[in-house]
Amino acid sequence: MLHTTNSSLTHPSLNSPIIHALFGGTFDPIHYGHLRPVEALAKLAGLKQVILLPNHVPPHRPQPEATAQQRLEMVRLAVQDNPLFTVDTRELQRQTPSYTIDTLKSFREEVGEQCPLAFIIGQDSLQAIHTWHRWSELLDICHLLVCSRPGYSKQLSTPEMQEWLEQHKIDTPAPLSHKSHGYIYLAETPLLDISATDIRRRHQQGLNCDDLLPPLIQNYIDSQQLYS
Repeated sequence: MLHTTNSSLTHPSLNSPIIHALFGGTFDPIHYGHLRPVEALAKLAGLKQVILLPNHVPPHRPQPEATAQQRLEMVRLAVQDNPLFTVDTRELQRQTPSYTIDTLKSFREEVGEQCPLAFIIGQDSLQAIHTWHRWSELLDICHLLVCSRPGYSKQLSTPEMQEWLEQHKIDTPAPLSHKSHGYIYLAETPLLDISATDIRRRHQQGLNCDDLLPPLIQNYIDSQQLYS
């Protein structure tokens, strides 16, 4: 059963540290390009649970077409039968821009200083991470788990950023559970060329999207007359 929460994370046992992994996004709509790489990452890194964080006011991209409640409902529908995922609503409760650093700090306060905490991003986000609010503090709070994205280099844009990556990069996920923060793991996940922008465009043009997102999401989009 899916549990939606905005607090009360469980502390791992001392003998077997649990990595609390977070995956944020606008999810306008959520699709297989979100879900399948993260499922593959979970197997690679031994993640027992991934917490999905729908954004309310994303600071780095255009505002969502679907409402916050519609996007939340789509996320719930997409993962309701998948025990890997839970949904956290704290970012949707904000009326100000959702800065990742603030969300991560709130989770760190809940799980404590010793618990491994990880934030999942795509290779596209890693390329632009230097534009994020207080980005240089991220690895003081969490690990970064990076999913592959088609068309994006694994080299960062400047020598300074590449040096930062090399200082923190690990080649195997094994160390993630033995340290609370500070590593970057570049995962070899499926390269799915799917975007919410393309899905919205296809809907506007009356094109089929059945292979791009779960049937329950397609049905919800149709019932709400979204993206038409």
